[in-house]
Amino acid sequence: MQTSIKGKVLVLGDNIDTDQIYPGRYLELVEPDEVGSHCLEGVDPRISAEFPVGGIVVAGVNFGCGSSREHAPIALLNMGASLVLAESFARIFYRNAINLGLPLVICPGLKDKVATGDFIEADILNGQVTVSATGEKLFAEPLGGQALKILKAGGIKPLMRQVTGREENYARKVKER
Repeated sequence: MQTSIKGKVLVLGDNIDTDQIYPGRYLELVEPDEVGSHCLEGVDPRISAEFPVGGIVVAGVNFGCGSSREHAPIALLNMGASLVLAESFARIFYRNAINLGLPLVICPGLKDKVATGDFIEADILNGQVTVSATGEKLFAEPLGGQALKILKAGGIKPLMRQVTGREENYARKVKER
């Protein structure tokens, strides 16, 4: 897992809910590329087609509010998002994203310091975001504890396989198929 993430940003507003991130009419889809192609369609249908792989989503307050379904962070991952920075996150969305391996970091004031298309670098371990164009550094809440452990493992399922010692058995079973 990278602890320093660089990328082009997409700036969104406040209260972006899970239905805007991944509209409910697409819940039947299972192919990762197809899921990612509908990400943020509730905000603007063109976003996923124009979003750069490894891009960073920057948002305001209450990002991920709404339903508790995991489809929203899955869609962000499959769109190519490497990180989401926001003023605040809905609690269940935050846990779902971390459990799926998508880093989320709280960074007050960032939304007003960047525009879509700008580049930033985020040190998620030390809690610092640098705006490339200006060199300005902003404080972010560093990730640590269990969230960092989950992200380093690639998500909650890989971590559980490591903890229970089932990773080798799982890998062998997948190879045998």
